[in-house]
Amino acid sequence: MSFALLKGLMKQIILLSMLVGLAFQTFSQDNPKIMSKESVTCKLTTHELQERKKTVIADVKKLVVQRVEVTNGVRYSFYDSDNTIDLLTNFIKTERLCCSFFEFNLVVGQFEGLVTLELSGPEGTKDFIESEIGF
Repeated sequence: MSFALLKGLMKQIILLSMLVGLAFQTFSQDNPKIMSKESVTCKLTTHELQERKKTVIADVKKLVVQRVEVTNGVRYSFYDSDNTIDLLTNFIKTERLCCSFFEFNLVVGQFEGLVTLELSGPEGTKDFIESEIGF
């Protein structure tokens, strides 16, 4: 095989690699849920999770007025107050660090007198909520 032929093949391989990379990048930006398979697991150790259940999660759980299962998650309703909103935003801020697969949807003002928090995510999230955090 001549050097010129080898050089031409290398250029084609590099060009093809660049095109595949560009196509992958475009596809993943248009379809982020398809491209990012994240496992439904908590990053906390068992001891840390147990402590969290006793404190932050227990405080939020006490305030739940209604629980409705949704696709791949659960929607919780709470009585609307500044303290409840503060507690829920703190819950979201800390929970997103240990359970980054969660999608949070906090709604204030849409339902008279209620605040809703929807926890959802990839397949298995609803089971995780019930078994791991006992919500």
